[in-house]
Amino acid sequence: MSIHSIHQYHATDLKSQIFITAGKRSVACGQNEHNYLRMKKIKLIAIGILLCIGAKAENNAGLRLWFDRPAGQWEETIPLGNGRLGMMPDGGVEKETLVLNDITLWSGGVQDADNPDAAKYLPEIRQMLFEGKNAEAQKLIYKTFVCKGAGSGYGNGNDVPFGSYEVLGNLHIDYQYPQGKVAPKNYRRQLSLDDAVATTSFESGGVTYTREYFAAFGLDVLVIRLQASRSGCLNFTIDMNRPQVYETLLDGDELLMKGQLNNGTDGKGMRYNARVKVKVAGKGVVKGKDNRINVTDAKEAFIFISAATDYKNPDFESKCSRLLQQAMTGNYARIKAEHTKLYRNYFDRAHLNLHSHPDRDTIPTDRRLDAFAAHPNDNGLVELYFQYGRYLLISSARPGLLPPNLQGLWANTIHTPWNGDYHLNINVQMNHWPVEITNLAELHQPLIQMVESFVEPGSRTAKAFYNAGGWVTHVIANVWGFTAPGEHPSWGATNTSGAWLCAHLWEHFDYNRDPKYLQQIYSALKGSAQFFLDILQPEPAHGWLVTVPTTSPENSFYLPGTKTSASICMGSTMDNQLVREIFGNVITASEILDVDAGLRDRLKVAMAKLPPNQIGSDGRLMEWLEEYEEVEPHHRHVSHLYGLHPGNQITLAGTPDLAEAARKSLIARGDGGTGWSRAWKINFWARLGDGNHAYLLLCNLLKPVMENGFNMNRGGTYPNLLCAHSPFQIDGNFGGCAGIAEMFLQSHSGVIELLPALPDAFSDGSFDGLRVRGGADLSATWADKKLTSVTLKATADNTFKLRIPAGVSVTFKKGKGESLNPTVTDNIAEIRLKAGETVSITVQTV
Repeated sequence: MSIHSIHQYHATDLKSQIFITAGKRSVACGQNEHNYLRMKKIKLIAIGILLCIGAKAENNAGLRLWFDRPAGQWEETIPLGNGRLGMMPDGGVEKETLVLNDITLWSGGVQDADNPDAAKYLPEIRQMLFEGKNAEAQKLIYKTFVCKGAGSGYGNGNDVPFGSYEVLGNLHIDYQYPQGKVAPKNYRRQLSLDDAVATTSFESGGVTYTREYFAAFGLDVLVIRLQASRSGCLNFTIDMNRPQVYETLLDGDELLMKGQLNNGTDGKGMRYNARVKVKVAGKGVVKGKDNRINVTDAKEAFIFISAATDYKNPDFESKCSRLLQQAMTGNYARIKAEHTKLYRNYFDRAHLNLHSHPDRDTIPTDRRLDAFAAHPNDNGLVELYFQYGRYLLISSARPGLLPPNLQGLWANTIHTPWNGDYHLNINVQMNHWPVEITNLAELHQPLIQMVESFVEPGSRTAKAFYNAGGWVTHVIANVWGFTAPGEHPSWGATNTSGAWLCAHLWEHFDYNRDPKYLQQIYSALKGSAQFFLDILQPEPAHGWLVTVPTTSPENSFYLPGTKTSASICMGSTMDNQLVREIFGNVITASEILDVDAGLRDRLKVAMAKLPPNQIGSDGRLMEWLEEYEEVEPHHRHVSHLYGLHPGNQITLAGTPDLAEAARKSLIARGDGGTGWSRAWKINFWARLGDGNHAYLLLCNLLKPVMENGFNMNRGGTYPNLLCAHSPFQIDGNFGGCAGIAEMFLQSHSGVIELLPALPDAFSDGSFDGLRVRGGADLSATWADKKLTSVTLKATADNTFKLRIPAGVSVTFKKGKGESLNPTVTDNIAEIRLKAGETVSITVQTV
């Protein structure tokens, strides 16, 4: 949006203009300016806040994003989704564009990317690395140990077999107004997280126009309701297109867009349909002409959009039509009520209250973000961001379908950054960090099913590249079962991503303790462990068993005594931690299921020979087996701290020396980076018990990336609160959400830790519905940073260990008031509960 068009929506609101001026000044002022300018900046923003509070902004209760102008670019639009279909309306007054998505719409297709000659070069590569010839080994790997074919196309996969997640299309609505030229007043664009419904409203020519949008969880269609306060004043035209490979036509009274994407070979890739139909309430005329739908002289109209692809769905065309007809014959109020009910079944499970100031919600979200950057004292924005992460996860994941990709569900181009694929060296995993702790366990299922689908192709890749049993994945994956190394070894050679994926299979069990589920996933866990048993090699210096070749994801180092950089190595610290974890989890699983005693013994022997976590001469945790110098000291990946988070091999209580080494590593890495990197660091600092540093990283994550309508191409947050890598990448939203939860509750060490990393900014508050490992929901309240009450409800039979704060007296009551006297040792209470039982704990300072 141009500066002129921005002024169009603010020219009548001097108060908003003053706030914009303050916001611009705050962006222009750097962190190192004179204190006078800093004070002036804060003063201007404070004035803006007070003026906005007094403005006409509607002060609705509830969690919401809202804006007082249409979106000027895609990163300002509102994301809606039901786990399959997505929609992002821009709220334009005269011309509105709604970007449409189907999470299954991928170009590309199934391919054999396994290099049949790769394994014969493996002994030579390993020997070079054992001799310290990393550069020579890397050259050989570049020639021999990459995928067959084009791989991901270096991020341009839509024309090669790897494929790309692509936008479904754009729905365009051109509005015609009786008064001709539009002069909108009281413009408002909003997303309610409480019911997953977006609205746009404004006044023009004495008429109030209202639009309502949602991605229906019940009927599985996209829904738009358009209303005018005066009869005959609603007039509009609809058409639909996409950047390429489409045909739009009228099919009776429906607008149909169809096409077939490129599979990278013969062009006959995935097929799709999208259908649009309109019905009016009362008077109004609907006509189709020139491949458009025209609506005239109406007061209220409903637009229904149905879409489907042939991904595992040969009957997609009839499904698309059937869903549309069901919507057309349904009652709008009932459709919306069913949608809200199904959505709230997930969303209402967890709540967070940080005693926020209600008046902050009267500031438009984009300017609220700017104000927070200048003076981060808006706890309500933190609450909103936490729940927005849960909202985005609910909206982009559905059992039985695909997990959220690099952009969740939402893309606006056929060339989605990094193909919108499934990056397996942190990104798809970070997408699922909030799933268990924020009480959305069912939404782990799409990822679990995808991991299980990798076993068959991954076993072929393991044989081709490593002559090994079991199964393997590397860095990039798609919906077509790609498991080979990437086309560039500096990032594509990491081979422990399967173990990281298995950590999520285990995590779901650890939180829910369902033995039938454990039986289901055991084969995948065992296969991953078997792969590493087969490939581990003794390195020459200590005889430790290591992965070779490998990398520390996307990072590089200087060879000793030179400025020659390399990525390929052996036994990177993250690899050692992941292999140790998968071996340990399979050992435990085999004991629970009482199977594979022989395998269990082999895993124990191998596990004892893995390299330990090492502390370097500078006190930092070493990232590689040797103490190399990093090429990029502030690198976005902090992979060697996997054992701190999301793993549990480094803890404050259990390994204090390693925890201190991890802290020094984080200090050296810095507090910047891409959006998702900042999100990961929130979790790291929370695990280290440093709430204020975790809060600093949260503030850095929430740093606006837009200045005066321009994307500054840095990590942080877009005006619609989506995470900026840049560009948009949704993992930071999910990582930030999980990091906020980790400040209040942790259970990775086997002991429930309450308020383990509470920042000073959150001195008073409460949460309910967060979950802990072992199978329980937990709620807590605190005041002046001191715990006051706890409620623990078991969802599985278990004995729960709960750390009691020092210097307090604690009263335990079970069920409806029955006294309970659990065993307490070293301030850790052991509470035995059966599924469904509840214990209430009152805490008083002594």
